[in-house]
Parts: sequence; C-alpha cells; structure tokens
Amino acid sequence: MLEPISSFRVAENGLARALQKALLLFPSVSVRSNTHEPSGAKRATVDLPICYAGRMQTNRLEAFSDGVLAIIITIMVLELKVPHGDELAALQPLLPVFFSYALSFIYVGIYWNNHHHLFHATKHVSGGILWSNLHLLFWLSLLPITTGWVGENHLASTPAAVYGFVLLMAAIAYYILQRAIIAQQGSESLLASAIGRDWKGKISPVLYLVAIPFAFLSSWIASGLYVFVALLWLVPDRRIERALAKRGGD
Repeated sequence: MLEPISSFRVAENGLARALQKALLLFPSVSVRSNTHEPSGAKRATVDLPICYAGRMQTNRLEAFSDGVLAIIITIMVLELKVPHGDELAALQPLLPVFFSYALSFIYVGIYWNNHHHLFHATKHVSGGILWSNLHLLFWLSLLPITTGWVGENHLASTPAAVYGFVLLMAAIAYYILQRAIIAQQGSESLLASAIGRDWKGKISPVLYLVAIPFAFLSSWIASGLYVFVALLWLVPDRRIERALAKRGGD
C-alpha cells in the first residue's frame, strides 16, 4: 500500500500529464518536472501563458477596436438606400447621404490607420489605456447616427454642428489615449519621440471648434472645414514608422 505522500505525488504527476495534453493549444504553456526534490520524486510545475505571466499585451485591445470600427462602417453603409429608378437622376436625392457617408468613412479610416500605428509603437497596456481606448470608441460609435442625420437633412445647421461636436470629442479622446500610453511608457518611449510636437493633433480640435458655430451661419463652410481636416490627415503620417526604423523596429 502506497504511503499518503507517494499517492499524492502519483496523482500530481498524472494531473500534470493531463494538463500537458489539454494545453497543447497554447504554445506559451508548458508543463515541466522539477527533479531537485530531496526524495528524487518528480514534481510538476506549470508555466502560465505570457499574457498572464507579465503585463497585458495589446493584441486583444487591437482586435476589439478593429471589430468595433468595422461594425461602425457597416452600420453607416446600411443607411444608403437603393435608388428608386433606372436613371442617373434617381441618384440625386441620395447625394447628401452619400457625401456624409463618404466623409465619415474617411474619418473612420483615418482613425483606424492612426490607431494601428499607435499600438504598433506600444508594448503593453494598462487599465487606464483600456478605458481611454473605450472612450475613443464611444465617440466614434456615434458617427453612424450623426452621419445619417446630416445626410437625411441635407447638411442642415444643427445636424452639421452636432457632427462637428462628435468629431471634436473623438479628437480629444484620441489625444487622451496618446497621453495615457506615453504616461505608462515614459517620456523617452518610442511613441513620445515619434509624436513630437504633434501639430496636426493640436490644430484639428481648433478647426472643429471654429466649424461648429459656423454651422449655424453656413453649413457648407462647416462641412468644408471638416473636409479640410480629413484631407490634412489623409497625407501619410510616417512619424511612428520613422521612429521604428530609427530604433531598428519593423
């Protein structure tokens, strides 16, 4: 009859072998034996996945954000109605809706592009970064509503002003996200050196603030300012790419 301690070790090693089979899907998990016990018995130990052993990685945050942005674009495109008629004139009533959709699509694309570069220069995330990212996604998730409102009312003053307010808050949220990452990684981090003076990030909210009251004077002027800011960000921003190349990143 086995001693109680020997029975325990047999059961423990059996459990280790079962874990080793069950955790094959996780390449960062391994089950190893410790042979340094005085009695010579093998004690199994389990290495936790990297995401549990250290600081939080960025992969889940990026995947979640990509999914939300994809859903935002899908909702916006569903607002486009099929023309009633087989002539080009049937498209005319849809032009305001299409214009607002195209502008919002560009803005979502800009945020997705910059978001990708932002987290390419980020190694780890914290709780503050997660909430800052959700704050950004909250304001971007309102774009389908304001986009449809502007399009359905043919660039009316109030919808155009509210559209600009959402863009303003999204820009502020993105700035907060940047600062949260820099605060977590330090002022000498890759992102901090890549951002630099960030003149586009500072001038964009100012232009939105100018456009919002202008919407009540002329919605076309306000829309022109929204388009100008979008064109400003369409120019490829290679600050982070240059910083990565300088530090030997990819």
